[in-house]
Amino acid sequence: MQLDVPAPLATQGFNSMKDSRPIRVVGFSGNTHRPSKTQALVSALLAAVSDTVKVEIQQYDILDFGDGLANAFSREQLSGAAETILDDIERADGLILASPTYKGSYSGLFKHVIDLLAPEALANKPVIVGATGGGLRHALIVEHQLRPLMGFFSANTIATSVYASDAEFEGGLPSAPPLRERISAAGTSLAGLMIKNIQPYSCAD
Repeated sequence: MQLDVPAPLATQGFNSMKDSRPIRVVGFSGNTHRPSKTQALVSALLAAVSDTVKVEIQQYDILDFGDGLANAFSREQLSGAAETILDDIERADGLILASPTYKGSYSGLFKHVIDLLAPEALANKPVIVGATGGGLRHALIVEHQLRPLMGFFSANTIATSVYASDAEFEGGLPSAPPLRERISAAGTSLAGLMIKNIQPYSCAD
């Protein structure tokens, strides 16, 4: 997905895309069925990033890894397509990671995918963490589960995490105004951090 760069980020010394490599952002959600509120949340966050800066977007979920994911104890046991997804996650300039809430935590298959990533590949990488759940009682999953998980990888998790309950969706899409505002704020923050990280390679002399 390629969109024009609006101010203010376009005026912070960042060259046009014809003079720099693309900014790559990958969204990954831990849903095991479609349609999915978690997948919709990641889509909305990706759109919020692309509303702020020109990016190349890739979005994946558990289903994209295929049937062999649960039986793969190493990357070598994955299909070629599944290993490509891991490569895309590791090479991204920024990540959006979200999981549905199961028993107060992220899903097992979501964690399995994260376990297959090389820890050093996420070091200092800007990340938005998000989650969905039935009600507000699960809201702390992003702070008590997902943020510490990214801390292990030394990822640069942005301050604004995003939790969305079922009541904040309409027609399967994030709709509550406070949720939409938080999505927008998180997308803007991620865009700014990605630009900051790659500016040494993309700014005019």
